[in-house]
Amino acid sequence: MSKRDVFEYALLRVVPRVERGECFNAGVLVYCRARSFVAARTYLDESKLKALDPHADVVGVRAALRAVEGVCGGGDDAGQAAGDDAGRRFRWLIAPRSTVVQPGAVHSGLTLDPAGEVDRLLDLLVR
Repeated sequence: MSKRDVFEYALLRVVPRVERGECFNAGVLVYCRARSFVAARTYLDESKLKALDPHADVVGVRAALRAVEGVCGGGDDAGQAAGDDAGRRFRWLIAPRSTVVQPGAVHSGLTLDPAGEVDRLLDLLVR
């Protein structure tokens, strides 16, 4: 039997008009300390975005979601977080902010495949 590792995840939510508090899931962020793994996958449902705010900045929201993916990936796309380990990048991304793209609560589980969890959770909770 292979060893299952603890992982943490948070949903990424789009809140087009913060004052209204309406939101929808647009991505998932997964972290597994045992494997030094952090990744995000996003999917923007433009029709949901436009239903909540017909004047929403679709390009800006897409850029914010891609930025989260970039920070997870490290390297040049991570900006100032490029030198941080996976855990620091995850903790930075789940910190509450008053923006259109917001992290949800952190949940945990056990997995044999953290990368597979990213895709599984995206299909289950976002698409």
